[in-house]
Amino acid sequence: MTETETIAYDVVVLGAGPVGENAADRAHAAGLSTAIVENELVGGECSYWACMPSKALLRPVIAQADARRLPGLAAANQGPLDAGAVLARRDDFASHWKDDGQVRWLEGAGIALHRGHGRLAGPRTVTVTAEDGKVTTLTARQAVVVATGTRAQLPGLPGLDEVRPWTSREATSSQTVPGRLIVVGGGVVATEMATAWQALGSRVTLLVRGKGLLSRMEPFAGELVAQALTEAGVDVRTGTSVESVSRENGTVVAVTGDGARIEADEILFATGRAPQTDDIGLDTVGLEPGTWLEVDDTLLVPGTDWLYGVGDVNHRALLTHQGKYQARIAGAVIAARASGTPLDEAPWSANVATADHYAVPQVVFTDPEAAAVGLSLAEAEQAGHRVRPVDVDFGSVGGAGLYGDGYKGRARMVVDLDEQILRGVTFVGPGVGELIQSATVAVAGRVPLDRLWHVVPPFPTLSEVWLRLLEAYRDN
Repeated sequence: MTETETIAYDVVVLGAGPVGENAADRAHAAGLSTAIVENELVGGECSYWACMPSKALLRPVIAQADARRLPGLAAANQGPLDAGAVLARRDDFASHWKDDGQVRWLEGAGIALHRGHGRLAGPRTVTVTAEDGKVTTLTARQAVVVATGTRAQLPGLPGLDEVRPWTSREATSSQTVPGRLIVVGGGVVATEMATAWQALGSRVTLLVRGKGLLSRMEPFAGELVAQALTEAGVDVRTGTSVESVSRENGTVVAVTGDGARIEADEILFATGRAPQTDDIGLDTVGLEPGTWLEVDDTLLVPGTDWLYGVGDVNHRALLTHQGKYQARIAGAVIAARASGTPLDEAPWSANVATADHYAVPQVVFTDPEAAAVGLSLAEAEQAGHRVRPVDVDFGSVGGAGLYGDGYKGRARMVVDLDEQILRGVTFVGPGVGELIQSATVAVAGRVPLDRLWHVVPPFPTLSEVWLRLLEAYRDN
């Protein structure tokens, strides 16, 4: 007979990734008893199969590329990377796929951890089934927060199951470098992993169904990244679909829509994400399993006064940092409602995730890097804003030339002509990931253009691109 136990908390969080950890931490900091449920590793996708291991793989690639742009370093950095050392460092950043350190943090923070599969079992109730079959029932006096994230979405292709394809998990955790790698997709995971594995010694073929890469950014971002990947040796094929795959004597064979037959040792499908909500008991509270969780700007699921959805699971912005922001907002909302404090639901208040709509920053860690915040030109126009794009080549910036010989990059700001603020900013070029926070401040803070004139960029840095952008707006 299955052993059962019932424990009551103020807040129960499903999912112990960075988003769930932040939600639990904010609730506990407000004096609410809090439990978190996890059926894999505490720390979640970001810590073990996404953000941390992928950036650990990419950092040596970018450092070598930067060194090759500098006389005095270029000659000494023409050889291949030490793949073994890169993978070992990656393993360190993934904590060797052990969560001891994250568990110690939870214990120190006073947050209860329940390991096992968590499912809703009606309003304010979660059951946790451990590996040994023990079932624990958790009741939540104030809130249940769903932070279960997403999983890789694979296409329904003939032969896919037999091929044993890579998803983002295998791409970031592989212990060996495949001699040949096919990457299917044109988004962030596809471009970053093509960058990493090509530099580590794979011969990479990138198959993109659409017309270009990074379709959610300004078109020039994908164009510059595609050009650099091609120069690095990646075979980039746009407008190409994969019709079937097979594995013959250990070799992967992909057949494209135009009949081309491509062979490789492994194939990575980076073709989107699906919500991890198919088996968390949504049906017990009147919601459809397997769907994205719709939430309002306080992260509350409409029709409830206790259920919240934060992070990838709500499909507002599939980015760890944005999910953590949502978790902080949700924690503040739960604390306010628990204490009977009226919510401040004005835009940009402490209880509303306004940035999800207007100021979501993102960095793609390719070479060159692509970084953006806010709306692209097309998005701003579609939203009905009267806007003007202002473009500058990074070649006009003294700091870019010092950064490296032959620096290639471009910047765009999307100016709202009526409000005289920035609706969006995009930077493409080596090292621009560290510039995007300044753009995020400008966009989220709705800083007027006439005030930006008084934000003096230090010389000679890449930040001087701000002055070039403002000058270009003034002079045209």
